[in-house]
Amino acid sequence: MPFDFDTVINRRDSDSRKWHKYSGRDILPMWVADMDFAAPPAVAAALHRRVDHGVFGYGVTEPASTAEAVVAYCARHYQWKIQPEWIVWLPGLVCGLNVAAGAFGADGDEVLTCAPVYPPFLGAPVNQRRRTVTAPLARINGRWEIDFAALEHAITPRASQFSFCHPHNPTGRVFTHPELEAVADFCERHNLIVTSDEIHCDLILDPIAHIPLASLSPTIAARTITLMAPSKTYNIPGLGCSYAIIPDATLRARFEPPYGGIVPDVNILGFVAAEAVLRDGEPWRQELLAYLRGNRDCLADFVARELPGVTLPHIEATYLAWLDVSALGLDQPAAFFEAHGIGLSDGTAFGAPRGAFVRLNFGCPRATLVEACARLKRALAAR
Repeated sequence: MPFDFDTVINRRDSDSRKWHKYSGRDILPMWVADMDFAAPPAVAAALHRRVDHGVFGYGVTEPASTAEAVVAYCARHYQWKIQPEWIVWLPGLVCGLNVAAGAFGADGDEVLTCAPVYPPFLGAPVNQRRRTVTAPLARINGRWEIDFAALEHAITPRASQFSFCHPHNPTGRVFTHPELEAVADFCERHNLIVTSDEIHCDLILDPIAHIPLASLSPTIAARTITLMAPSKTYNIPGLGCSYAIIPDATLRARFEPPYGGIVPDVNILGFVAAEAVLRDGEPWRQELLAYLRGNRDCLADFVARELPGVTLPHIEATYLAWLDVSALGLDQPAAFFEAHGIGLSDGTAFGAPRGAFVRLNFGCPRATLVEACARLKRALAAR
């Protein structure tokens, strides 16, 4: 059946964090990674059935049917055979980044990552009394790549973990098998625990297969915590159901105690929604990907034709555009664009140089994106 991604849903007066940020102002919010599409019909149907039951007592903290859905999904989509007992449920992926940062090593130890990167990668180690150490990604012929020489230069004897974003937020890269093998080799040689954030793995826009880092070999699996969730792909982040997949029993035992009694269980409606999309969401996802490809191509064409001084490397995955605005000479580009009616994420939050980048969320109806492009053009004309 066809799904509707063109209808503009009014979120201004809802409980949307994305739209509430600019309440009362004529600013299009294109910042946080929250799409403006209704969730798949399978979600609403499953939630209605559960709500109609009418009783919302304590739920099962590890529902077997949802775990089975995750196992089947991983086998079907990534050819990755996992076991139900490997799954640790979490109320959010950011929670998983923080739990992992605090579960391994000691106070003052270093967690290494590549920047720019999703901001919680930078903050989670600090929250857990660790140090964040970054190595810059390299931009080679317009393509973002892991700079392994920079990683080797950045590592010290205090490094105990490596946090990896794959597919990458904000650059939209999908790392290749050779790149992943090199990541695995780096972590094994330096005896690092790896937290691999793979939440965008079902939002690959190019004909590229997602390869979970932990699926490469038993050796890398034994030191990897893979974080996944249906929230970004199926636009259900407010329902809060994520999971860590940890094949190694010793690693899993070390991961679980730090959050027991502190982090809340996944709520029953989160499990219901997650299971619904894992089992029945694929037709919707395929149409979403086609629509997002159209949005990506529309945006890329507009940037190339109409926004001199702005560049956009090819986006392989996600609905996030990492715009290079360094040639514009703006001290605070996000504030500049906000003053002209479009709300973007400032690159400094991702560890990028000041004035160099902004991130734009194109997970929206085409009409919204067209209006956003017009505002970008007007902003540059007003400089």
